[in-house]
Amino acid sequence: MTWNITGTGAVANIGGTPDRIFDALCAGQETRAPLRAFDPAKYRARYAYEIDDRADGKDEPLRATTWLIHAIRQALAEAGLSEDLSRVPVLVGTTMREQRSAELWWTRGAQVGAADFHFGGALRAAFGAATTYTFANACSASLYALGMATDMIEMGAADTVVVAGTDAATESAFGTLDRVQNDTPEALRPFDVSHKGMLMGEGAVAVVVRRAGTGGPAPQARVRAVSMNCDAHHATAPDPAGIRAAVLEAHERAGVRAADIDLVMLHGSGTPRNDETEAAVLAEVFQGAGAGPLMTAIKSMTGHTLGGSGLLSLVMAVQAMRRGTVPPVLGLTEPIPEAAGLGLVRDRAATAPVTTAQIDAFGFGGINAVAIVEAAR
Repeated sequence: MTWNITGTGAVANIGGTPDRIFDALCAGQETRAPLRAFDPAKYRARYAYEIDDRADGKDEPLRATTWLIHAIRQALAEAGLSEDLSRVPVLVGTTMREQRSAELWWTRGAQVGAADFHFGGALRAAFGAATTYTFANACSASLYALGMATDMIEMGAADTVVVAGTDAATESAFGTLDRVQNDTPEALRPFDVSHKGMLMGEGAVAVVVRRAGTGGPAPQARVRAVSMNCDAHHATAPDPAGIRAAVLEAHERAGVRAADIDLVMLHGSGTPRNDETEAAVLAEVFQGAGAGPLMTAIKSMTGHTLGGSGLLSLVMAVQAMRRGTVPPVLGLTEPIPEAAGLGLVRDRAATAPVTTAQIDAFGFGGINAVAIVEAAR
């Protein structure tokens, strides 16, 4: 069984729509900037991939919610649907929810209420959404939400589901990362020997997933499968066995072989352990699969957008299918040894047909998810 993707929407530091984000990725734009959300003097890291939408440069509450609503509106419009979601479930993947708003309430007395710290009330106000769920599954959250959406459609619980993800940079998370990372990254450089760790990004993303035959515009792409596991191997360090199991299960569920994959949207967090583990597992999985797929990592230009990062990579995979172009990994000059034999796109965007794509998302605690999507024929 496959599930149709009929609409997409996204907001990131490099653009306010999926088309603009993809254009910027293909152009190889460097968009990290000095930290603006909070006082950089407190931290070793001085850069982030923030959305520059603050009035007078001052941080504001409910930015993650604002982007979420904007991305969903884009996706609904593209899918030819009204903004009445009273009968359409909305599944949101996130890492922090509105934690930044809580910080601003605590430190500056921002006018937010308890109901503002999750998304259900705002989605009800904006779209009349009656059924909303939030998945706080670290970096894999939005792909977990996608997996739940496909299950709901397959079980007959819904014909149409909106899947989304959103996160704003929070000072508590930024500070935690700043202290636990051994080195201080000045940029997020996945799979390059210069990688020193991750830097936070911001944004929101949404897709409309529908059962085939429900009408509306032709699908942009189809979801073949989503695999999920939680290996619980370590609080932060990835487990090769858990990642390998997630990738192989996704292939099995989708009914594809390694040789069928044209593109891998890498998790590519820029942390040495994650990059080395992901690269080693993929080198094993795709060994003997001919030339192997092209691979890219968009966090090199968007930063790590946390809970929505997996779904944002999926939306960019859909763009790659539509345009026959794969954006490069920015800053990749000397791949780490584990990635030396992989088809990493370097220097400039690559022109290539993309029919089937794999999307990786691996989070703290061994929370892993892998999606397989195919071009609409």
